[in-house]
Amino acid sequence: MMMFNDYFGLTGRPFQLTPDPAFYFESLTHRKALSYLSYGLAQGEGFVVITGEVGAGKSTLVAHLMATIDPARLTAAQIVTSKLDGEELVHVVAQAFGLIVDGHDKASALGAIEAFLHDEARSGRRCLLVVDESQNLAIDALEELRMLSNFQLGAHPLLQTLLLGQPEFRDTIQDHPQMEQLRQRVIAAHHLDAMELGEVQPYIEHRLKVVGWSGNPKFDQRVFTELFEASGGVPRRINQICNRLMLLGAVEQRSRIDGAMLSLVLEELELDGTLQLKKVTKPEPVAAPQAVIEAPIQAPVDAVVMAQLEAALAERDAQIAELQQAVIELANAMEQMPDAAVVTDAPASDALATSDTPLSLDAFSAVDAPVAVDAFAIALLAALASPEALEKIFEAFETLVAFGR
Repeated sequence: MMMFNDYFGLTGRPFQLTPDPAFYFESLTHRKALSYLSYGLAQGEGFVVITGEVGAGKSTLVAHLMATIDPARLTAAQIVTSKLDGEELVHVVAQAFGLIVDGHDKASALGAIEAFLHDEARSGRRCLLVVDESQNLAIDALEELRMLSNFQLGAHPLLQTLLLGQPEFRDTIQDHPQMEQLRQRVIAAHHLDAMELGEVQPYIEHRLKVVGWSGNPKFDQRVFTELFEASGGVPRRINQICNRLMLLGAVEQRSRIDGAMLSLVLEELELDGTLQLKKVTKPEPVAAPQAVIEAPIQAPVDAVVMAQLEAALAERDAQIAELQQAVIELANAMEQMPDAAVVTDAPASDALATSDTPLSLDAFSAVDAPVAVDAFAIALLAALASPEALEKIFEAFETLVAFGR
């Protein structure tokens, strides 16, 4: 059966799951991790800790690092741990450096490791131990690693250790009470995050170009966004999904990968359980609230509107004062002309004629409400015939009406 890389004319498998430094893609988080690693290695001592989710690219990062190491200057050994105790770990470290240990006791293994480290130092080479899946190590095994870091030649440390682990390992290092001495020897640490949305397309195209991709198949733009949502930006999950997409494209002889194909692949992966997809939770619809009648809330008045209102009220007060003065003048005129005929034909004038209240400033001042002022002004307007006074009263009354009392 023809593989999809043959169908699309590729020279290899672009989305293989085995870490390969040739496919190393420097995302933002990987660039930061590599900077911390470079700094830590330059120090030549202590521990460097790199953590990240499963499939975040820790092993690929280390493979890229190991490919750049000059073996004439640095001797590196790598181990992938399972549930090891302290004594078992010491023997595994010896084997990783290619040592043959006489006997199976821990003391013999420690002696062989120390002798080897001294020989390497005298030859001008430093030693680096890379421990993958460090979250599997027992506390006493981590303590043995710390003890190995005590080996020195004069004032120079002989062994540096790079610890790779899942997020729970970071919690162990930070929180476990027995890890205080090891914490003090960590000189650099970084947590690998998932890739950003904008890095998914460059990541996929980078891996394809490594194996000779020239645009066949093409990917619809929406595929990259949906891939990010389904994978959470975790490189290994992206690789698994893309493997299935490329296979489906070859089987159906497609030259374009579209959203419908991705949906089909995601359904298959969810059904067979080979990939734990990131669940994108959609917000549940919220029922429309029942109508509630509430008292209207007064909107805040800004400073400009308040200033205009205050100016208008001041003008109204001035008009009321003018009205008061007109009433006083009219009252004085009536007192000076007691025999003057007064023509009245409005009900308000009748009320005024029968009123016991004299037309004086004291009587007017006793009127408190603007409405009473308006009524009093209307009565005078109907009863008196002085043109000048009538004009003043009418203007003041119009002002009161305009301000809505």
